Amino acid sequence: MIQRKLKPNEQIPLVPLRSTVVYPLGVIGVQIGMPSTLEMLTRYPQDGLLVGVVVAPGGPDEPIEATALEKVAVLGRMSDRLNMPGGTVQATVQGIQRVKLIDVSDDDGYFMGRTVPAKEKPAPELEAQDLIARILNALEALSNEVERVSKEVPRILRMNLGDPGRFADLVATLANFSVASKDEVLQRLDVKDRLEYVMQELDQQIRRIRQIGEEPTPRAIAEAAANSTPMERAGSLRQQIKSLQAELGEVDPVEREVIDLLRRVEVSGLPARVAAQARTEIERLRSVGAGSPDASEIRSYVDWVLHMPWRKRAQESTELIDLQQVRDELDAELVGLSEQKERLLDYLAVAKLRGDLNGPIPCIVGPPEVGKSALVAALARGLGRPLARLELGGRGEAQIVGSRRTRAGATPGKVIAALRTVGVRDPVFVLQEMDEIGLGKVEGDPIEAMEEMLEWEGREGFVDRYLDLPFDLGEMMFIATAQDFFKIPRDLRNLMLEVRIAGYTAEEKVKIARSRMLPRLIEQHGIAPVDVEFPDEALFLLAQGYARDAGLGNMRRALAALLRTRARAKAQGDAAVWTFDRDRIEVVLGLPRYVATAAESQPEIGVVTGLAWTAGGGELMFIEALRMPGTGRLIITGMLGDVMRESVNAAYSYVRSRGEALGIDEAAFRESDIHVHFPVGAIPKDGPSAGIAVTLAIASTLSNRPVRHDVAMTGEVTLRGKVLEIGGVKEKTLAAYRAGVFNVILPHGNQRDLRDVPEDIRDKVTFHFVDRMDEVIRLALIDPPSLKALEAADAPKEDAVDELRQPRAAKAVGEG
Repeated sequence: MIQRKLKPNEQIPLVPLRSTVVYPLGVIGVQIGMPSTLEMLTRYPQDGLLVGVVVAPGGPDEPIEATALEKVAVLGRMSDRLNMPGGTVQATVQGIQRVKLIDVSDDDGYFMGRTVPAKEKPAPELEAQDLIARILNALEALSNEVERVSKEVPRILRMNLGDPGRFADLVATLANFSVASKDEVLQRLDVKDRLEYVMQELDQQIRRIRQIGEEPTPRAIAEAAANSTPMERAGSLRQQIKSLQAELGEVDPVEREVIDLLRRVEVSGLPARVAAQARTEIERLRSVGAGSPDASEIRSYVDWVLHMPWRKRAQESTELIDLQQVRDELDAELVGLSEQKERLLDYLAVAKLRGDLNGPIPCIVGPPEVGKSALVAALARGLGRPLARLELGGRGEAQIVGSRRTRAGATPGKVIAALRTVGVRDPVFVLQEMDEIGLGKVEGDPIEAMEEMLEWEGREGFVDRYLDLPFDLGEMMFIATAQDFFKIPRDLRNLMLEVRIAGYTAEEKVKIARSRMLPRLIEQHGIAPVDVEFPDEALFLLAQGYARDAGLGNMRRALAALLRTRARAKAQGDAAVWTFDRDRIEVVLGLPRYVATAAESQPEIGVVTGLAWTAGGGELMFIEALRMPGTGRLIITGMLGDVMRESVNAAYSYVRSRGEALGIDEAAFRESDIHVHFPVGAIPKDGPSAGIAVTLAIASTLSNRPVRHDVAMTGEVTLRGKVLEIGGVKEKTLAAYRAGVFNVILPHGNQRDLRDVPEDIRDKVTFHFVDRMDEVIRLALIDPPSLKALEAADAPKEDAVDELRQPRAAKAVGEG
């Protein structure tokens, strides 16, 4: 690196040389005995002196004319001077760049001159590659003929193919050109001309050697062939072919390809270990056939190495994260989800302060189509990083970390492939379907492979089996998504930070549809905002009657179906404004898919509205119990897991123990069979949280008392009747609210979980917290005398479908 730049028109001292030449970027030791140069060193004693190093014409004792030094020279830095016996000085000269010397003068016994830049003319790329290939061929032939050119010279030169001009300088140095020839190389500023001169010089050397040597006779050749091994004969023939190609000026296509690949390695700036591995593989191309499978495998491997983003980044440092920009992108993309956005911003703030991404990986958990992918995409835009994705469902170990090259059809893993696609080493990398990893018939252990990759120590030294080179994943921002956090293998779950999205209420869906969804869909369908009109009542109808799922997918599809109908009419010339009211929606979409069920319309004996958590969000689960003459058997149906079956048995035992308090004759247990059924029997169900609902259903059917229809409940119950807390309160509450049930019974221990429920939902839903099963019975079972009065009050209800016209208001449950 130049420590001091020359001033315009500044004169510098010159060092004329006659026995050697220094090239730019080269370092040589010189023995200085020329009186004029010794005088200059006396006048300029400082270390690191900038000098002009130039080849002087003539013999050792001939005088030097100043004008003879006005030519191309090398600006160099002189250091490490050492006085030697006999009055000479030994010094180290480091070449910096080519310059032209002008106005050279003999000043007080030494030479001074001014420099002007020497502009080199680059060579056309294809012509330069062809000349370099021919030069390397000639050097290999020359190194086999003479000892003064080492056989390591071609190998060394193949590691310096990035700059053709520099390559020519190195050839002149390593091939031991004469001083005059070296100076001629120095003088040529046209790089193509310089390479051609080097090639001519090598050709002349080869011809001179062969003229001196004696041509072998056919008999000598036959004897040599008989006394050599097949491998030696093949090598000898290959060398003769290269010699003939060098003499004819031809280049082997494989040699040209090798040189091109080596040049690309030089200019790509690969890490040292990676570049060394790439060069080793490229050199293997020389020993395999051009059309062999091995050659194809080598080309593929080198291509992967060259195209990996070993150093390229989208963001210079994690410390440059702009939290406000991320916040703006998240708010622009998604309505609501304030808690989820805050958790992600907290994670980014820690990364910004630490300067690295060490720590738990955010895992966004929620039902399908609640905005997990949109949240991650907005996060990536806010960070200014590209987005890479990897779906983990059904992936084997080799698909994650690659397969070894010894296997047929080996390829890199999906992680490395995604990095090559995005072109940077620090993308936002989404691990989708994290709860499905390892499911199904997969090869190897993808869970262990993923764990090793996600642990901080594993990230820094990640090795894909195909590349077999370490790639630092420490700058990559991993974010996982899943539907069920607890289905993620425990070892992976311990590395993650859960960010849960429960789902949306009808009001939230209407707001999102109005502010985000409709404008985008209208534009996508080629119509204008003035072509359609959606009243709030219509959007509520869609949210409650056609899109009661936790996510936004059904809402989006319903709106798209309506807009396609409008687009078709506009394409046929209809310019009127379409108002989508209930009648028009039903014409296009049919009758609402979701209507109030019988259990929601009136109290029934043995039918209880329970609440269940699923990966798709919270759901209502209607539990039915039926009493019939029998021998005291308990029948359970509905594709239940072991936990739920045990819960039903425990509920039956509790009811039997409380039979007298519930007004149930003991004979009923001996003379009646109880059938407990969970509808939608094709769907697996398991878990203890339906305990109080099952107990209430059995108590209702045995005591012949109906259960209130406007109450939903969840909670685990023990044999002693104690109600235990459960999970998924937010999802279950949203499910009850979406279904129009505004009274929820929860275990007392879940009171703290209400903070996760949106405030507007808390204001509309009445929660009843219980510690004992007796409290549940008192809240939800209706006494027989009040049954007729309650039925009379419910008699004038509207048709269930008409209830979807307006969102239902919250109603409180009495304690009686």
